[in-house]
Amino acid sequence: MLLKNATLLLLSPSVVERDGLRVENGNIVARGKNLRPKKNEETIDLTGKFIMPGMVNAHTHLYSALARGMSAPKSAGGGPKNFVEILKKVWWKLDESLDEESIYYSALVGSIEAVKYGTTTLIDHHASPNRIPGSLNIIKKAMSVVGLRGILCYETTDRGGRKRCDAGLEENERFVTENTNNPRFRGSIGAHASFTLNDDTMQALGELAGLYNCGVHIHAAEDKADVEDVKKRSHPERSPDAFQSGRSRRMRWGNIADRLESFGILTHKSILAHGVHLTENEIQRIGESGAWLVHNPRSNMNNAVGYAPLRWFGKNSALGTDGFPADMFEESKLGFFRNQESEHKVEFTRLPEMLQAGQKLVSSFFGPPNADFGTLKEGSPADLIVLDYAPPTPLNASNLLGHFLFGMNSGMVAHVMVNGQWAMFNGQLVGIDEEKVMGEAARVARRLWKRMNR
Repeated sequence: MLLKNATLLLLSPSVVERDGLRVENGNIVARGKNLRPKKNEETIDLTGKFIMPGMVNAHTHLYSALARGMSAPKSAGGGPKNFVEILKKVWWKLDESLDEESIYYSALVGSIEAVKYGTTTLIDHHASPNRIPGSLNIIKKAMSVVGLRGILCYETTDRGGRKRCDAGLEENERFVTENTNNPRFRGSIGAHASFTLNDDTMQALGELAGLYNCGVHIHAAEDKADVEDVKKRSHPERSPDAFQSGRSRRMRWGNIADRLESFGILTHKSILAHGVHLTENEIQRIGESGAWLVHNPRSNMNNAVGYAPLRWFGKNSALGTDGFPADMFEESKLGFFRNQESEHKVEFTRLPEMLQAGQKLVSSFFGPPNADFGTLKEGSPADLIVLDYAPPTPLNASNLLGHFLFGMNSGMVAHVMVNGQWAMFNGQLVGIDEEKVMGEAARVARRLWKRMNR
């Protein structure tokens, strides 16, 4: 396929360049202004349109897609009053109610929306305590129907006991090993958060991540409860641990980074979501380890957990949605506006830089020969979005970020390509009856909500 006469855009460093792209076997194989069509090659004229790399959602929960409009379960009483209660009374009720059908339709709905918003890769963090074995394959199946790329894991935790914990570890290991060479999918070792993980489980997580060189995907200091838990673990006589398995504590930590590092979890592919309550010293150590911090501004605002100290975040920092729809245009904009009034205010360029950095994170998982996601250069994967944007003012490399933050939006996404194949063209999903899927999803959602209130 030859894509002609488009304007290519990169956010960081900013690039605005009129060029053509040739796509073969899932990759960009040539780039230039004067590319001529080959015999039997499909040619698409994109005059007046813009090509960008497909966006990356570096931390999400597809299983939350059917929660939209859902009331808090009856058992929540007067409703959750803090972050831990939000987990216990809402999200942990939801994930415990998931079955194969609701896992599938959650992933299918979330994937459809991702494509429509121009997001081509989802790094998902899944939990379904009553349907653990094979759950990641269900998500993979749904994402494959839509044509997305994904890095998946299961959220290991001790909150459901040893049997469920072991099942979570096994599901992670199975998916990682079965998708080592998959062109669209990779696995990581998933974990909920430090405050729901015992020492022996943390040890197992670190060992698996080291064995398969795939990192641990974990929530870190999203709320102060995570920070306080580490202090309690370091002084067991003060407070019993609700998730402790009975094994004696032999280690003491000053903070969350200490605990993660002591179990080998701070590695170059590990993904630490949120980081709202990490200290400057912790963030520096995380950066030195090569691990990634993922900022989720909409979720942080919604749960009122605080604002992440972005001024300390290093180059290995990306953007996620933590379960909100995968509209990375919107995530970037809201993150930017919240940053403008933050005590940790960063430069104008920082949020778009973090969005672009998600491509580097994906590259680290897929590796050679597809190690240049997001570059639009020869040899890079053909994960592309085409924008139908009519700039009302001059557009060039020096003001591209202003157009991105104040002009462009996901509603302008006309075409989406993943691995060289169209997932959406002229605003229409390829091979999917969206109306039928959404109608079926509504039926599944009603059943899911009913189970939550039993």
